[in-house]
Amino acid sequence: MTPSSQSVAIRPIGPSDRDTVRTILGDSWNQTQIATHGVLHDAAELAGYVAEIGAQPAGLITYSPDEDGWEIITLNATVAGHGVGTMLLRAVEEAARAAGAARLWLITTNENVHALRFYQRRGFDLVALHRDAVTRARAELKPSIPLEVDGIALRHEIELERLLS
Repeated sequence: MTPSSQSVAIRPIGPSDRDTVRTILGDSWNQTQIATHGVLHDAAELAGYVAEIGAQPAGLITYSPDEDGWEIITLNATVAGHGVGTMLLRAVEEAARAAGAARLWLITTNENVHALRFYQRRGFDLVALHRDAVTRARAELKPSIPLEVDGIALRHEIELERLLS
């Protein structure tokens, strides 16, 4: 059976997945530390879900519950065209609802038009622009954040949410 004909399996990250998690995060983000809203997260240590097609990793989502809901920290689909990102997002949404969370939320950056389109198409709403938050994070938390991506200055955080109630 070829990977394209196999179904996607979603399961919680387990202790034996930590190397896979670090590899996916490293390949996607160049490291495991992710700055969001003034906090530096080690995404490799967070709760989340992995997606697999057969025995091969196909994606990863990490999240951090807080008093304001569940924050999605990372979402990576390493295999395109299978709905992996959407399935991972649904898994976290179901878990957040079951835990009684009021909302699912995330931060993306001003140049990430792909993420803005992806999340809005899945029911997330733009709720805040945090002007120069990336500039501050670069100065205070994570100097490795690039100054620009695809010719767009990387300066602001955009907050999106999906209400769960």
